[in-house]
Amino acid sequence: MPVTIAPRRWWMIMPIVFITYSLAYLDRANFGFASAAGINKDLGISPSLASLIGALFFLGYFFFQIPGAIYAERRSVRRLVFVSLVLWGGCAALTGVVSNIASLIALRFLLGVVEAAVMPAMLIFISNWFTKAERSRANTFLILGNPVTVLWMSVVSGYLVHAFGWREMFVVEGAPAIVWAVCWWFVARDKPSEVAWLSAQDKRALEQTLAAEQAAIKPVRNYAEAFRSPAVVKLCAQYFCWSIGVYGFVLWLPSILKNGSALGMVATGWLSALPYLMATVAMLVTSWASDKLDARKAFVWPFLLVGAVAFALSYAVGSTHFWWSYALLVVAGAAMYAPYGPFFAIIPELLPKNVAGGAMALINSMGALGSFVGSYFVGYLNGSTGSPAASYAFMSVALVAAVLFTLAVKAQPAGEAMLTARATAHGK
Repeated sequence: MPVTIAPRRWWMIMPIVFITYSLAYLDRANFGFASAAGINKDLGISPSLASLIGALFFLGYFFFQIPGAIYAERRSVRRLVFVSLVLWGGCAALTGVVSNIASLIALRFLLGVVEAAVMPAMLIFISNWFTKAERSRANTFLILGNPVTVLWMSVVSGYLVHAFGWREMFVVEGAPAIVWAVCWWFVARDKPSEVAWLSAQDKRALEQTLAAEQAAIKPVRNYAEAFRSPAVVKLCAQYFCWSIGVYGFVLWLPSILKNGSALGMVATGWLSALPYLMATVAMLVTSWASDKLDARKAFVWPFLLVGAVAFALSYAVGSTHFWWSYALLVVAGAAMYAPYGPFFAIIPELLPKNVAGGAMALINSMGALGSFVGSYFVGYLNGSTGSPAASYAFMSVALVAAVLFTLAVKAQPAGEAMLTARATAHGK
């Protein structure tokens, strides 16, 4: 069986995957710039309430992951993402016209609700189009929408806030999701069998490869059995701890940089972008190596450990040495993002297709809960102590816990899976 089936898939599928998740990430992460630009002062929000509002997105995100994933798995990723794009673009843009705290709270929560299904739905979408040997790289192109978006969004948001204000920033950055919804509807299709740009031979080869991979995985009857499996439980705990570090970092980095220096919003935007540039490079290299060596865990925990050490050193350096602390934050940011591709390739290799989507949604929902904890406590610690040092220590401990949970996960033996897949592919 050929190593690469229908290379055209990469050019036809990955751009729409990348753009879709990029827009989702744009509309959830720009709140950090509004916080640095004065939304709290304008609406009369206290530091403790600001932390809660910033984190509320993740509560909505937490509760609606699994229902969305089940719909995407059993019905249509295409329809679900189309509706989500329209709704989250509207919620994001409306944030720019809020006049009171209650409206802001409602919109942040609703934004989480309508974005909840996007990540598991896109992972299901990728599993319909790409094989095991390609999945880490494919996942990485999806999740690159995160650091790449924050990279350019940091610069653009800095200029928008400087030139117009935080309200205009939300409106301008919310509109593209609604426009893209129309494009998505016309270009996206749920499965290879639904497109005309693949030959019948390529469709057949891809279907056979994916079927053989499914045959190599131990059957799981239902979601209840999948959710109770030790691997899923440990990966839920791992992603919870990992997300504490990631989203504590993402949401509050602009405020940390702004408060730790005498820099304006434009300079803060440029400095906020650099960790995500490094993260982009790290993700691409890591995913390529993970697929090349057919290894997942070995490309997850070492990077998280580096991130933990970098946060710990930032804590040790203290806020009085801004540039040393900033350099360590760049390292931490890149290290936390590097393992996403290999990590999300683990579940489709452990669980069959009938339950893998729901399991990924459960894991991602626990990540959302960790994101809520990270967003809230990092903001709370920064506000209550007047320094980011305590939050660095908090994120470092969370990443160490994520390392330990990763090491505890037992993957399916690669040799056994490959032998079963080969036997199935040859009709034995």
